Amino acid sequence: MYKNLLSLILCLFSTHLLLAQGSVTGQVIDTESGSPLEFTTVSLLQGPDSTLVTGGYTDSDGRFTIEAKPGQYMVKVQFVSYDTKLIDAVQIGNGIKDLGTLSLSANTATLQEVVVEAQKEQMVLELDKRVFNVAQDLSNTGRNAADILDNLPSVTVDVDGNVSLRGSGNVRILVDGKPSGLIGIGNTDGLRTLNGDVIERVEVVTNPSARYDAEGSAGIINIVLKKKKNSGLNGSFTTNIGTPENYGASINMNYRKSWMNFFVNYGVNYRRSPGRGSSYQEFYDEEYITRRTNDRVRGGLSNNFRVGTDFIINEYNTITASALYNVSDQDNNTDTWYRDYTLDNVLLERTLRTDMEHEDEENQEYELYYKRTYDKKGRELTANVQYRESGEVEDANQNEFEGFEEEEMISSLVQRSLNDENERQWLIQADYIYPFLENAKFETGVRNTLRQINNAYIVEEQEESGDWISLPGFTNTFNYDENIYAAYAILSNKTGKWSYQGGLRAEATDITTHLVQTDEKNDKDYINFFPSAFLTYQLTKTNSLQASYSRRINRPGFRELNPFSSFTDARNFRFGNPDLNPEFTDSYELGYLYNYASGNVYFGAYYRFTDDVVERVRWSETVDSLVVTFTRPQNLSTQNAYGFELNGSRDLFSWWNVNANMNFYRSITEGEFDGQALNADTYTMSGRFTSKWKIPNIFDIQFSGFYRAPEETTQGRRKAFYAFDLGATREIMQNKATLAFNVRDLFNTRKFRYETFTDSFYESTEFQWGVRQITLSFTYRLNDIKGRQRGDRERGGGGERGGDDMEF
Repeated sequence: MYKNLLSLILCLFSTHLLLAQGSVTGQVIDTESGSPLEFTTVSLLQGPDSTLVTGGYTDSDGRFTIEAKPGQYMVKVQFVSYDTKLIDAVQIGNGIKDLGTLSLSANTATLQEVVVEAQKEQMVLELDKRVFNVAQDLSNTGRNAADILDNLPSVTVDVDGNVSLRGSGNVRILVDGKPSGLIGIGNTDGLRTLNGDVIERVEVVTNPSARYDAEGSAGIINIVLKKKKNSGLNGSFTTNIGTPENYGASINMNYRKSWMNFFVNYGVNYRRSPGRGSSYQEFYDEEYITRRTNDRVRGGLSNNFRVGTDFIINEYNTITASALYNVSDQDNNTDTWYRDYTLDNVLLERTLRTDMEHEDEENQEYELYYKRTYDKKGRELTANVQYRESGEVEDANQNEFEGFEEEEMISSLVQRSLNDENERQWLIQADYIYPFLENAKFETGVRNTLRQINNAYIVEEQEESGDWISLPGFTNTFNYDENIYAAYAILSNKTGKWSYQGGLRAEATDITTHLVQTDEKNDKDYINFFPSAFLTYQLTKTNSLQASYSRRINRPGFRELNPFSSFTDARNFRFGNPDLNPEFTDSYELGYLYNYASGNVYFGAYYRFTDDVVERVRWSETVDSLVVTFTRPQNLSTQNAYGFELNGSRDLFSWWNVNANMNFYRSITEGEFDGQALNADTYTMSGRFTSKWKIPNIFDIQFSGFYRAPEETTQGRRKAFYAFDLGATREIMQNKATLAFNVRDLFNTRKFRYETFTDSFYESTEFQWGVRQITLSFTYRLNDIKGRQRGDRERGGGGERGGDDMEF
């Protein structure tokens, strides 16, 4: 087999160097079900000894196109566990020879004997994006979506759930290519309630084209949920236990026939994650220092349910209906100690503030999707309508105790807060692709999103009489209305070794915020144009260069505009700014991709210029003889960021694979707030590596780690930190089930550390969200025989593989 494969590669490589003048095309389907057969091998043979000339694979629709010199060939069609089909005397001229629909029948004699062990690569490098097949990552078992994103190269998730890409927090997060309430209403905190077992892969797009939303100046992260398409009944069942408390189970089922595909995913998880932080604050004017520690326990029960069906009306028309439901019930408890000292380190007072919060969250999404294809390959029309509704209620009680000695502390303050958020959103979209000439393509589309968020926030304090009074500085109702209307057009072509694409997107934005009790309104209306351009040069079959440009926007999110603050810490408040303006970023990138037989390498250099950059600004004020710090986002001036990124993956041996990522960049920020210059010039880097060993018939082992260097900010410094993960799996029950064991943060070093410098105070902070976590999971796979063979073939990865695809 290996000799044949080597011969195939050598023949195809030499053939590709010659100028092809004709081509043969067709579609391969299953005789019984009529379903297209993806990754079917189609070979062109010639001569009395049937010498292999060239060949190719079918795509996801079972279609293939193979270029060849004019002449007479024999066509050989092969798919694992199916009978081989031979077509004699196929004459190829200077045009296109269409063989029509070719059907293959399952070979029942060999069906039981076929075992295919190939898997998708964990990281696939493509010129316009990177695809991470996170379901194959041993360390992701039992994790949530936030944990999985934090384990990806160039992606970071901080203690509040905020996601950054290449050092920038202005990243757009999508689920299945669309906005989703699963990631939270006003922030990305919902990622912690999304069960990682329902995630198939994550796509990272650092320089999106005009077909994508212009939102997200650093790029787009798209979370793709599982949705199998194997024929017959297929499924998997997973359960896991872990410490600290982490118990979960999930089911993924799929049933497919020739005219329909039904899928259902359900995941349930119970987690209790501890967190611990400490800080040191020195106030210059007041001449005292505060040492603060807080202990947090956060978590509870979460459920994710997704169901849908594809109706294949005929070979040209498909309708998909799907629904998603997510509900979580969590308790978030925090104990914060304040110890105030003189500058001579003499204790002045101890204060304990407790915050006991109960959080209920519910998300619903409904979608109808239509796809229309045509006889002309590549021409298609798609349209979809999505409605989502989300609700989140946070009900908390706060108590303060004071005293010089801890055992003598008495109650000094009783408060409570209620935060009720509700969101409704409609998304309407249509896209059309029209291919022309030989390799040219025109794309166009429209997209409208209508979004409403209502947030009622109440903070009350109990008087000595027992009555509750409202705190006017914190109690209000905030309404947020956002309407975005977009249209785009893209033209692309390929001629010789050159490929190019140019596009333009127009977006009209209408945002209104309203503080009901104080009747404060703020309207933001603007129309913007966002061009994009890509140019690719194929140096050789395995080497290519690409230059790209895009203009992006980062609109202030609901949380950044919302003036309400969390009331957990009464001495440190963070709140939004309703008067924020959007950021605009021009992004340039130059990339080189080299694919070879045992791996791939990508090198990219990038530059981003951002105007009206948003920074979180901190200051302090004295309130009731105590110094309180405030954090609020502000538009500064500009930011220049440039750097380079190196990704690599290599199979050192058949049993050992390694991949690594390094990102070096410099960021220069200039701005001013309240007469104070806020500038930062930082050089920093981040790196990640993964090593995976396969010991046949025993188990697979994976060891990974990351390092993030220190980074200067406009008011301080983020310190370096690092962590390591370990995972192992073993196939059992005749390869129908898998046992997985993993340890996250092996050496318990995943700690966030910051320093803040202002004119009035200095602060040093350390926080660890979650400690070392150990998880054991069991997965059982249910597949019908034919579906399993085809599914294993699909997991062989030809379609999405950017490095080892055999191209003809």
